[in-house]
Amino acid sequence: MIQEIARAKLNLALHVRHRRSDGYHALETLFAFVRDGDLLTLSDAETDRFAITGPFAATLQAESDNLVTRARDRFRLTFGDDRPCAILLDKRLPVASGIGGGSADAAAALRALATRAGVRHDDPDLLACANVLGSDVPACLLSRTAIGRGRGEDLVPVDGLGGVPALLVNPGVGVSTAAVFERWDGVDRGSIGSGDLLEVARSGRNDLEPPARSLAPAIDGVLAVLARQPRTHMVRMSGSGATCFALFEDAPACAAAAEAIRSAEPGWWCLETALI
Repeated sequence: MIQEIARAKLNLALHVRHRRSDGYHALETLFAFVRDGDLLTLSDAETDRFAITGPFAATLQAESDNLVTRARDRFRLTFGDDRPCAILLDKRLPVASGIGGGSADAAAALRALATRAGVRHDDPDLLACANVLGSDVPACLLSRTAIGRGRGEDLVPVDGLGGVPALLVNPGVGVSTAAVFERWDGVDRGSIGSGDLLEVARSGRNDLEPPARSLAPAIDGVLAVLARQPRTHMVRMSGSGATCFALFEDAPACAAAAEAIRSAEPGWWCLETALI
């Protein structure tokens, strides 16, 4: 049995530069990952099986297509390992929430299959599998802080944020990534910075936040509540939303904010965690 954590992804900064001729958008983003996420378990089996459990399983169970099974099939096509397997996904992260849930699940499946087959996790062919599956999957395969360019797949790993406490909050609203990009105003507001990573994040922005807020006004309330919490380094929306996050100066401040928000908004999803 092989287990992989599909860690939640945060875009500490997300700059949209322009729309490319292939229909994708040219991005510059500072990816970070937290210690928590979905849990994927892979084991040998006589026939293929895929099951989903966990608090957010119901939404995915209604889908006929899933990135995890697509990752399995892509791995087989690339590496020729056709052994049947049973995959169990414990879905702990909200769906369509801007923290890479589906991409992280696909990446976790690739890592688990690679471990079983004796393939290195940094194998170029494994990265090629990730790239075919989606723009965020290569970053989720790496699952460490990195500057991403291109569609997000051109990655440069960086260090300096491990252990920073983080609080992730989602108001229970799903947001379509495609719809958010459709509403982007097309204005290039400049490149991402360089130097101290926390300063890069704080001086950056998320260009998808305004269109996401127009589609899901509940994001406004989440950002406002997080901004009122003491001892935050920064507050921002991740990806295309609707999950927002705050980075804190210390773990007690993060814990106090989590307790306050859970008490005031019991219907919101709230994850107290830390960057890795």
